[in-house]
Amino acid sequence: MDNLEIIKHVTLAINPEYQDWVLFKNGTYIIFDDITTVKDVKDEAIQLMKEFGPVFAGGSAGDFSVIHLNSTEGWLVSGHGYGMYTYVHPSELDNETPNDLEIGLYGRSKRNSDGENPEIEHINNSINL
Repeated sequence: MDNLEIIKHVTLAINPEYQDWVLFKNGTYIIFDDITTVKDVKDEAIQLMKEFGPVFAGGSAGDFSVIHLNSTEGWLVSGHGYGMYTYVHPSELDNETPNDLEIGLYGRSKRNSDGENPEIEHINNSINL
């Protein structure tokens, strides 16, 4: 899946009420409630990703929930960072009928990769920054 396809799926996955978000290379994104209060969106997103992206066993960073999407294919995996989700497309998994544990573990590994090496792919904002 190319970058434009991921952006399309993530856009469809997000509640249209939220227009301000940052997407990272491995499909993790962060929603900002009020981007006008953020001094530098790139810096803030990278800081949040470094803080809440990496997974540490035995703590809240390892916890996740799986959200089944209706507006597009795939799932969102949420973790312990507020407004942070990881998009998982069905083509990324070997199993054609994966369960929530498989989806969640895969999404969590993607979030961990984004946390360890945060690379921004796209910034979506409702105002011109």
